[in-house]
Amino acid sequence: MTTAKVNLLDYDRKGLRDLFAQLGEKPYRADQVMKWIYHRHVTDFAQMTDVGKALREKLAAASEIVPPKTLFEKQAADGTYKWLLGMDGSNAIESVFIPETSRGTLCVSSQVGCGLNCQFCSTATQGFNRNLSAAEIIGQVWVAAKHLGNVPHHQRKLTNVVMMGMGEPLLNFDNVVAAMSVMRDDLGFGLANKRVTLSTAGLVPMIDKLSESSDVSLAVSLHAPNDELRTELVPLNKKYPIKELLDACGRYAARRPRTTITFEYTMLKGVNDQPEHARQLVKLMRKVPSKVNLIPFNPFHGTRFERSEESVIRAFQKILLDANVLTMVRRTRGDDIDAACGQLKGQVTDRTRRQAEFRRKLEQGVADAA
Repeated sequence: MTTAKVNLLDYDRKGLRDLFAQLGEKPYRADQVMKWIYHRHVTDFAQMTDVGKALREKLAAASEIVPPKTLFEKQAADGTYKWLLGMDGSNAIESVFIPETSRGTLCVSSQVGCGLNCQFCSTATQGFNRNLSAAEIIGQVWVAAKHLGNVPHHQRKLTNVVMMGMGEPLLNFDNVVAAMSVMRDDLGFGLANKRVTLSTAGLVPMIDKLSESSDVSLAVSLHAPNDELRTELVPLNKKYPIKELLDACGRYAARRPRTTITFEYTMLKGVNDQPEHARQLVKLMRKVPSKVNLIPFNPFHGTRFERSEESVIRAFQKILLDANVLTMVRRTRGDDIDAACGQLKGQVTDRTRRQAEFRRKLEQGVADAA
């Protein structure tokens, strides 16, 4: 019986050192291999010239380095780049790179689809299949870094990673934390802690667990300033209402001096964009060290929502700024290739009924219109 090879992308530095110890090798050998993988984008052990031949043969017999397969890639007019990456025979996810003058940000997925059902998100309409492995998560960064010619500590084109792609990262906790460890490791991608951001819809117990396990920036998908509206938009709020969520954010910030929590707020026309909503949001933001990202809604086929008008978004922002709440309006990027926030859709073999239900509603809407 042949033993399956392990994928070295599944391991952070500690895990890789433990694996090498099991092979009877010194820890520094694991460090050498890690640099070959993440600094030089090498997947062939034979090319690792400072690793002894005997060890290379041992590694080739027991392990492999397999990043996700690129099914297609596409560039938007503004330079935003999107990859569709195959996860297995029937599933694929999307990753997006957003270049800016002073930084380059990669948006990374954590699940195939999403188990949550946020009403304004395209990913939610595809349902959910499974969590991604640590290799499939860090592999997205590897694919982007190789494409960009990124070299940690030298030619750094990839400066930030945001866990804001498909899926809820905190529902795939162990694999996400392991992948973020490699992102921040000097032998990995060498990103500063504050340059790796995890975005959550608000799983309170897991926010507390994250604060004990990983020193990264935290973003919270808020999208509404009161429980009634948030429960409608983000059904998870029914289990973890706003007060409990803000208390968890306060505990997270307390563990990290000078930490600011980012609250994401998608602007939906006539739904959550009125002055009274802004004033309610101001009161919430006084409870924790915070800043607000206002996100113009990015439409997708079949949605019932519309984007708030620019003048409405700016008026909403002014109310928050006048109350000394740091507030930015996120510039929409990559919407011409469906790579903007909330638009990501891969290929999901849905284990829920949500994808079929969304299609049924679309077909019913077309029939009613006819």
